[in-house]
Amino acid sequence: MATSTEATQSGKILLEVVTPDKLLLSEEVDQVSAPGTEGDFGVLPGHCHFLSTLRIGELNYRIGEKTQFMSVLWGFAEVTSTKVTILAEIAEKAEDIDVERAKEAVAKAEAHLERGGLPSEVEEAKVSLEKARLRQKVAERLQKQGRS
Repeated sequence: MATSTEATQSGKILLEVVTPDKLLLSEEVDQVSAPGTEGDFGVLPGHCHFLSTLRIGELNYRIGEKTQFMSVLWGFAEVTSTKVTILAEIAEKAEDIDVERAKEAVAKAEAHLERGGLPSEVEEAKVSLEKARLRQKVAERLQKQGRS
């Protein structure tokens, strides 16, 4: 694992993605894009320091010419000139997502929304659908990239 000082000297930025369960990723990268609640943001080495809350969305990062994808569900991002720390409630690497299971979850959430119900149930179904669609999108990006 690289230190943030080593990352800066190499022209890279250290990206760490942490969930309540584990350190999911710690890697030197060239660029990071994340889903902030006020809009997506991109980070390059030397970026100014800031904090942001995160919404459900896609996090991607580039190492050389290769872009990697992750789903991120809520949390916080801390950005410094040498490091991006993502503290996410839930995060998954694209390669860890089962595309077929994600498609099934989308269909199930859509069916639940069609049935309706109490306002709280409908809201829960909307969030489930958003999460399932994100997981499907991220997993399919990896598949498409593999075919390119």
